[in-house]
Amino acid sequence: MSAIRLLVLGAVRQHGRAHGYQVRNDLEYWGAHEWSNAKPGSIYHALKQMAKQGLLVAHEIAPSTAGGPPRTEYEITEAGTEEFLTLLRSNLVSYDQRPDMLSAALGFIVDLPRGEAVDLLRQRVRGIEEWRRSVTEYYTPEEGPEQLGHIGEIMNLWVHTADGGVEWTRGLIKRIEDGAYTFAGEGEPFVAVLGEGEENPYATGERHAEDDH
Repeated sequence: MSAIRLLVLGAVRQHGRAHGYQVRNDLEYWGAHEWSNAKPGSIYHALKQMAKQGLLVAHEIAPSTAGGPPRTEYEITEAGTEEFLTLLRSNLVSYDQRPDMLSAALGFIVDLPRGEAVDLLRQRVRGIEEWRRSVTEYYTPEEGPEQLGHIGEIMNLWVHTADGGVEWTRGLIKRIEDGAYTFAGEGEPFVAVLGEGEENPYATGERHAEDDH
């Protein structure tokens, strides 16, 4: 599954209502175009598709007095919020996924209560440890990768990646338990989206046909 659905739903949710170019601008501000498939065409397609699926409501806004085409603003629905939270929770837990899924989930982790975020991350640790055990049924790390020829380097990579994933996740859990960041229900959230007219220092500057719609 692509990270684009979670990213787009999350961006619209943070704004309340947002037009497509705002969503694109936010995702570029987060650098999502570098570590995910959040390219302009994918973003605009996702907005339209999720509006058809009832996850977003599309509001057509009259053109300004300065002219130009009418813009469509999107608002997340109750079903869209449920989908957003489902994707967020599953991506925090799942280990057998692409890195962009976890990166997208981390960007919205504070939308959850602190205790729930910790519980989900602990599930992630257990999942990684179970996956590592399945690898070591066929590969003994202590004997080194040469035991399986150069193919052993694949298992060696998997084991080291799993160990690094556990260490990083446990570090994140400790930071959260020690009070880092502002989670749902704890006060004013961290502002992660750009305001109307606010310049994006990380914008690609690439124009797309849908930017004005």
